[in-house]
Amino acid sequence: MNNSLWLKTAYPRNSYPALNKDISCDVCIIGGGLSGIANAYFLAKEGVDVVLLEKDEILAGATGNSTGKLTLQHDLVYADLIKKFGRDNAKIYFEANREAVLFGKSFAIGDELWDANSVLFSQSKYGTELLRKEKLAYDEIGIAAELGRDSELPLKTEATLTIKDEAQIHPVRFGQHLAQLAVKAGARIFEKTNIRLMDLRKRLLYTNSNNEIQFNKLILCTHYPIEALRGLQILKLSVGRSYLVSTYANMPLQGQYISVDAPKRSARTAFIDGQAHFLLSGEGHRAGVEKETQIHYRTLDSELKYIYQLDPMQEKWSAQDPSTPDLIPYAGPISKSMPYVYMNTGFRKWGLSNSLVCARIISDQIIGRENKASSLYAPDRTGFGSFLIQALKNSGLVLREFSGGHIKRKDSPICTHMGCRTRWNEADETWDCPCHGSRFRKDGSVLEGPATKPLDLG
Repeated sequence: MNNSLWLKTAYPRNSYPALNKDISCDVCIIGGGLSGIANAYFLAKEGVDVVLLEKDEILAGATGNSTGKLTLQHDLVYADLIKKFGRDNAKIYFEANREAVLFGKSFAIGDELWDANSVLFSQSKYGTELLRKEKLAYDEIGIAAELGRDSELPLKTEATLTIKDEAQIHPVRFGQHLAQLAVKAGARIFEKTNIRLMDLRKRLLYTNSNNEIQFNKLILCTHYPIEALRGLQILKLSVGRSYLVSTYANMPLQGQYISVDAPKRSARTAFIDGQAHFLLSGEGHRAGVEKETQIHYRTLDSELKYIYQLDPMQEKWSAQDPSTPDLIPYAGPISKSMPYVYMNTGFRKWGLSNSLVCARIISDQIIGRENKASSLYAPDRTGFGSFLIQALKNSGLVLREFSGGHIKRKDSPICTHMGCRTRWNEADETWDCPCHGSRFRKDGSVLEGPATKPLDLG
């Protein structure tokens, strides 16, 4: 399998033990990405008895395979948020993510974080018009930004929209630091601990090693919540995959860039132990629907050489992330019938700032502190019409893949989540499920959920 730049250059690992006995806790968190670790940190700082369980190693999933941008500029989003939710709610989204950026700046040390401007750029008249509309939304909300034309990239740009003094992070080192502070505050972290069964009525979890965890409250910090069917979130989330490459650079950028035109591209530099690295990402598609994925890496590698005049890629990796139908992640109780089970997911590839936002929302809810973003991020928020449309699309894909996959891919192993046929991903050497985004390693073990059991490769 491919390994990201961040995972290759992480701090020396602090290994956390596997759970080998029955335990109890006030709050149990499943998932050791940035969202789970931030939840553990915020709650432990408040004196809450917290346990975090990770089936593999912390930060090795979406966090460790991200672009590392800690920003409130989430592509073209604010004009759409105003249209969908109104100015006041769009401003709440902005303020919550600005707080996340400020937290990162106050918390990070060394080269865990660098100051950077966030820049959207256009290469067409249509893209420029989109930027103008987004700038109007910025002005309405109160986001300080500049509409101009200057760019450091060796590309012809029609216009740029820049938010100054944002941040980019080394997501794994940043998360490792946060995990250490969570443990120092009293949180208990267990790795290599996989949940095989949940009895939510009895508030019990059972691991593959037959240990029990008794909890009062549960937070699901996984891509697709294991119990998502209860609140029908499984019909409201779509999963996208994108590709990233990096190489050594002699062109450190002051900004982190995203194009608003096709082909969609994201570019930034990172400084790790004195060495500059250039990162380029894009080539997105629906998770699990392509087999010949090596072409996406070749495309990005070609652009490194011929557009940016850089060396061939040194690292390549891919990432996937669920999206909700209305742009805003879910953070809060998974359903009214089980208010003690919380979820956060649906980051739409903007999980670094939104992980911190969602963790703050849930931790505030658990300790009884008001958070004005709670209703905006609530999993049961109104808008059933858009949910229904997305549900029909997603469930339609599931039905097609379930029936067609069994006919067309008879030799592909069956996903252990809901029975869809997986598809081999040649570039990443994984079995990917097109129905709900589960991924399995070459040996059949689970890489990403919602599946919890390995493939039968017999």
